[in-house]
Amino acid sequence: MNYLSAPYTAQPHDRTNPNTWDALYLDEAIPVDPVAKAHMIRDLKNWTRSYLLLPIKIFANVMLAIILIVKRLLPFQFSNYQIMHSSAVWFLTNFASPEACYLIVRHIGLGSNIVNFLIDNSPNPAIPKSTLYPHKVADLADNAFLEHDLILYNFVLDYHQAQRENPNWLEEVRARGLIYDSIQPVPIEVDFSRRHWWQMLDLESAIELFKVFYSLWLTCDEFERAVLSLEFDENFGCYISMLTGDYRWNHVIANRNPLAPENPFGAARRLLLHGIITEHLHRYLELSRAANELTTGSTPNTLFVS
Repeated sequence: MNYLSAPYTAQPHDRTNPNTWDALYLDEAIPVDPVAKAHMIRDLKNWTRSYLLLPIKIFANVMLAIILIVKRLLPFQFSNYQIMHSSAVWFLTNFASPEACYLIVRHIGLGSNIVNFLIDNSPNPAIPKSTLYPHKVADLADNAFLEHDLILYNFVLDYHQAQRENPNWLEEVRARGLIYDSIQPVPIEVDFSRRHWWQMLDLESAIELFKVFYSLWLTCDEFERAVLSLEFDENFGCYISMLTGDYRWNHVIANRNPLAPENPFGAARRLLLHGIITEHLHRYLELSRAANELTTGSTPNTLFVS
């Protein structure tokens, strides 16, 4: 597959007209993988974000309201995971930009890495690990989005049961040192060399439209569960901080307060934030692993700076 040889090339610095995108890319106060960040910047520069996102958001929320009202009034619930995932693959392949596709596929793998890191350093390392690692858009057809949510919820339930059964686990993990074996690169196969004019939608616009498919082919309770999962970002940040003893970076987590769930109409925006937060968290763990390798035999005391 054709990956960009140079992740990002900044323009010459004009002090009278500084480039917004160069500043976003070059700033490292909150680190992100440089290749992923380059694709994020290109996605933000996509013309569809400026001209189509607002009408798409209005259309998607009207459709979402109709679907949820009708499904709540029906005397039965229905779902079809195969149609949902097949339509998502078709939609992403044909209408989303390569940058958006790259970031979506990558997100699933990063989520598995983070869950597996927490399991490696949990009260019970025998908790079932995630094996969900799609490499290309077509791999998402195998119920990837549903599995992504199920992995999160099952982990949370298993994790807290293990904590109750092993009350001294945290001291034992810190004495042993953190295991970073699960924090590995996630290979993604997206071809950037073949880009048809209709493969244009930026990430947030694509997510806005996809949430309509998602709400249609899940039961109301399943859709509600998927929306609420986004607010678990705060919890996962706390899980990581509890292990490292470092809470100084948690302010970057924008999805918060799962005990006060947001309405589903802002789900696409929160899903976009969820992807960014996952990128931040994974990069934090990569930097923690690097710091740990420099201080062999000691528990890392890392900062969320590079």
